[in-house]
Amino acid sequence: MNWDAFFIPYIQAVAELKVKLRYLRLAPQGAGSGPVEFVTGRVKSRASIEEKIVRRHLSEDRLALDLQDIAGVRIMTRYVQDIYQVVEILRKRTDFQILEERDYVMNAKPSGYRSYHIVIEYPVETISGERKVLAEIQVRTLAMNFWATIEHDLRYKHGGELSPAVAEQLTQLSDETFSLDQKMSEIKEEL
Repeated sequence: MNWDAFFIPYIQAVAELKVKLRYLRLAPQGAGSGPVEFVTGRVKSRASIEEKIVRRHLSEDRLALDLQDIAGVRIMTRYVQDIYQVVEILRKRTDFQILEERDYVMNAKPSGYRSYHIVIEYPVETISGERKVLAEIQVRTLAMNFWATIEHDLRYKHGGELSPAVAEQLTQLSDETFSLDQKMSEIKEEL
């Protein structure tokens, strides 16, 4: 496989989406700040894709269909309710098509992971014409991002396996983090 050519439309999709979605930091009519704190993006590494090919028994010629997160954009918000405001804004966009949504905010994964995932089909203009690529947009609070970043670091530094005691501690910390998120949202609503 020519990996350099394979990655080009995904690199382009991430770059375009980051530019387009950063405007969500601005509130309409200058009424303070919008629901977004910041936007990041990445293209999954070749090593990570190759590991998934082996682990999930994927065919290289079907990667564009079977891997929904080769291109990934993450939108960070301050408050839980901002996540759903961003999701509503994304649903109204016409420059991509939403294929799937997964709400791990209110329905956390067993590990404690929380985020809102949206899989989209995004058109990029390439030298040979339009190409539609799958991309994943994750929307989460700053606190959820803190927990997920640390948990990922701890898990993958230990080969993806954690002792049951450590896994339980991380799940408990996720619950505490989410409780903090909800309390901050309540304070915002009171003000």
